[in-house]
Amino acid sequence: MFRISTFFSMLLILFTTFTLARAGNSYVETASELVDNNLYFTAVPYMKEYLAVGGVASNSRVEDLIDEIITNTGVRQFEVFPIRILERSNAPIIRYILAKKYFRRGKYDRALGNLRKKISTRHSVKPFALLLEASIHAIQKRYASAVKVYKQCINVSNMHIKREGDPNRSRQLSVNRDNCIVGIPRAQFAAKKHNVANLSYLDLSKESYIWPEILFEEAWNSFYMEDYNRTLGKLVTYKAPVFDYIFNPEVDVLRALSYLHLCLYKDVKKTIDEYYSRYEKETDRLHGSLRRYGKNYKLFFSLADKARTGKLGAKNRILGRMLKAILRDPAYIEQRAAYSKGLKEIEALSNLDGRRKKREFLRNLKTSLELQRDLIGSYVRKNLYMFISQLNKGFEGMSSIGLEINYRRKERIYRGLGDFDRTRGDVKYLKRNDKQYYWSFNGEFWADELGDYVFALRSECSK
Repeated sequence: MFRISTFFSMLLILFTTFTLARAGNSYVETASELVDNNLYFTAVPYMKEYLAVGGVASNSRVEDLIDEIITNTGVRQFEVFPIRILERSNAPIIRYILAKKYFRRGKYDRALGNLRKKISTRHSVKPFALLLEASIHAIQKRYASAVKVYKQCINVSNMHIKREGDPNRSRQLSVNRDNCIVGIPRAQFAAKKHNVANLSYLDLSKESYIWPEILFEEAWNSFYMEDYNRTLGKLVTYKAPVFDYIFNPEVDVLRALSYLHLCLYKDVKKTIDEYYSRYEKETDRLHGSLRRYGKNYKLFFSLADKARTGKLGAKNRILGRMLKAILRDPAYIEQRAAYSKGLKEIEALSNLDGRRKKREFLRNLKTSLELQRDLIGSYVRKNLYMFISQLNKGFEGMSSIGLEINYRRKERIYRGLGDFDRTRGDVKYLKRNDKQYYWSFNGEFWADELGDYVFALRSECSK
């Protein structure tokens, strides 16, 4: 009896495996046909079904198909898959997705394990895999290894940029390369090699898409070098009209800290007062509005789209600046561009023959596009709450700085020194290295001067 039961169990397993294999092959065939017609979002559900029923990317044809779909729709469509399903695939781009999931969970060794599995240097995901690998080394304080991989990432990214014909893909690769360029000084900064980092930051071209945001990091590096005048110079660049899309409340906090370390207390007080005047009232109102949105990602998607099309209005000035910053974010641009490409598939499918097949394809496309929309909405929501968190931390920081200057000024009065009545700066207080030049400031922002400003204020701490 036992043998008969075992025999029938084996038959059932074989039958199930055979049925799933046939279903898997059918999904692959359909997905392949759709990809041949550039219907990538329509193909996504079929490839997901293939992976869900136990399909594995055990041959180059399936691997290439998965790579092409994800390259054109974005990795986030497949990041929602459980790890146990993704683990079945050997496709390099799936391994990269797995590494990202492990990275977010803090399982760095597992992330590295997936990144180190065979991903050819010529594979389209290799530059992004190298950036993630280097970042893991930096987080784990293996700074020398991080710098080594960042340099490899720069070279591989440049190789892919040269052979890339798609402008959107070229932009993604350029941003990836530039993140690797600034990854080097970031690792050096973390290793407390501030003088080396100071020079390495200058290797990033001012034409880079990410350069404006990196000025803030350079300012912090100068702060740790106790070069407060250069810190203030970096930060004043954000006042240029061309940078009105940058939203970073910590800029004001670092400015106040720099004045504090120069004992310029009137400047500190002015910076704090301006911060509260600019943000205090609108922050609470904005937080209340976002809470009413809950996790309705469609609403957050629509909010960003209103800002993108100029229909947001000027009711909340801070929200407008936040959304402007998000719209310039490379990750948002990539996701939104993929969504726009997916919308074009609706028209292509409407021209298909066969009502039943057309209905099935349109249903699957709708599923993919709704997920993409919600992924974008989730990204917008996460960034808006991150900005609010930065504002609240800024209030805490400004409050602490305010208490500190009150204490210091009181100490001076007790010692009979009175308050400060300082003069302005002098060129003799300037510091510069071989990569930095002297510019005669004429009161205007010029494209070739942006980021090179430096104050020449004398510290009043010795008085």
